[in-house]
Amino acid sequence: MAKQYKQRTWTEIMSKDSWSIFKIMSEFVEGFEALHRIGPCVSIYGSARTGPETQVYIEAQRIAQLLSEAGYGVITGGGPGVMEAGNRGAHDAGGASVGLNIELPFEQHVNPYIDRDKSIDFDYFFVRKVMFVKYSQGFVVMPGGFGTMDELFEALTLLQTGKLNSRPIVLYDSKFWTGLVDWFKDTMLDKYKTISDKDPDLFSIVDTPEEAVKVITDFHSNASLKPNF
Repeated sequence: MAKQYKQRTWTEIMSKDSWSIFKIMSEFVEGFEALHRIGPCVSIYGSARTGPETQVYIEAQRIAQLLSEAGYGVITGGGPGVMEAGNRGAHDAGGASVGLNIELPFEQHVNPYIDRDKSIDFDYFFVRKVMFVKYSQGFVVMPGGFGTMDELFEALTLLQTGKLNSRPIVLYDSKFWTGLVDWFKDTMLDKYKTISDKDPDLFSIVDTPEEAVKVITDFHSNASLKPNF
């Protein structure tokens, strides 16, 4: 009986996994259809815990405003904190404001600055991350936590391996990023040789909104905008 019970449970699990393929496909289709018409965008990553009173929030909002004025839409994770700041800056400047939403412990609501036709809900992190990367012409990474690091390393890995067309990655706030970047160079590169000497060139570090936007606009003034993948 125990063996039959285990077999039945395993079969049920496999059946559920097979049916989940259709849910995954539907998220990809919905994302592709919603985003492919928007035009050039930049993804802004950062913490959901960053309050409107913080300098990081204010500067993320300013970056999004400048990006919108330069002709780029802004993509965020759709929640509070830095994501809200990014959508708010784009919204206030009249630019495209995109939110890729997912329910998380510290992101219990969709921020109100996302364009209604550009708010998309996801159940799967990996589908959401594909949308961030596929439809972005650059990435601005504000101070954040594990989720922000995950998004950063996703972009870095795709660029490093050539799976993503060349795109600028901007790390904002040198005080926040210096320790990690030093570890890249001193430990990963010099001591263990686990990255190449060209890999630190995959990103730029800046300290003002104007510098962040300049990195992106300068890059694309010398490169044609084209779809990723």
